Amino acid sequence: MIRVGNRFQGRDRRRADAGSGGFVAFHSVWNDGMQKVNAKPPVKIGMRRALKAASKNAASQASSKDRRSVRAISVSSGKGGVGKSSVVVNLAIAFDRLGQRVLIIDGDLGLANIHVLLGLSPQYSIRDVLEGRRTLEEVLIAGPGKIRILPAISGKRTLTRFTDEQKLIFLEMLDGLETEIDVLLIDTGAGISDTVLYFNLAAQEKIIVVNSDPASIADAYTLIETLYTKYRERHFGVLANGVRGARAGKDIFSRLCKAADHLLDGLSLDYLGSIPHDPCIHQAVIEQRPVMEAFPEAPSAAAFMRVAEGIRKAAPNTNHGTIRFFRKHILNA
Repeated sequence: MIRVGNRFQGRDRRRADAGSGGFVAFHSVWNDGMQKVNAKPPVKIGMRRALKAASKNAASQASSKDRRSVRAISVSSGKGGVGKSSVVVNLAIAFDRLGQRVLIIDGDLGLANIHVLLGLSPQYSIRDVLEGRRTLEEVLIAGPGKIRILPAISGKRTLTRFTDEQKLIFLEMLDGLETEIDVLLIDTGAGISDTVLYFNLAAQEKIIVVNSDPASIADAYTLIETLYTKYRERHFGVLANGVRGARAGKDIFSRLCKAADHLLDGLSLDYLGSIPHDPCIHQAVIEQRPVMEAFPEAPSAAAFMRVAEGIRKAAPNTNHGTIRFFRKHILNA
């Protein structure tokens, strides 16, 4: 395995410049396997053509000067209980403090946690938008700072697969926000369900959250393996959460890379850093407040800021840096 700083790459990739480092934004070409993720009756040809035409017209009318590069980042874990949603919320606050306009999408459509962690009580959810009952503006809620949230609702019938119509609605509603956000954070569910794969395939950048639990590492590998072998996704950022010391975080990363290197040539994993085990996080969860807000001087708060700064400094993939990236690939799936 080739090691470049904190980057681990499979054996068939050339050595990168040792100074490049950071989180690499890359997205493979959407392949035929995506049809298996969303196997369903096709949208009527007339509807598809009409939506494509509307999309093209909207894009041509938008001023290129107003368009900004949106960092679309999915945050996933192979196993539940690793603190993924807490990572999303606190990274969002860190980005907000860095002057970025942030939107969180709670993509855990059946076991949503974002609003719970923030002590919010949304009246509507992403399901209401996808099923045509409410507009996006009616569903979006305000979070800490200037963060906006598209919530899901816990305890409802789980939406495990998007229909073609729902995929198109999802893309259309995001397009209207393109000039209003800089960072889009998608809190996916745990595991490898259809919606988890969908959000990961749509995102420009992918963060996998792991902890020291061997099951967490094994399940993270399964998620990475699925996205790599079935959909040719090769680049992932890895964040070690709840670790007891920086060395422990790197050890977790090393174990994951060792498992990945056994089978996955061409894979590139970037170590984004670690969040330390911190009693302040537990207390913040009880208070339904992010640790970045409740305990800004806590070690974990400083760590979240370092991770956000590292991601921000790394150049995004300019070929897929806008919400239109979602539309291009989903419409052609």
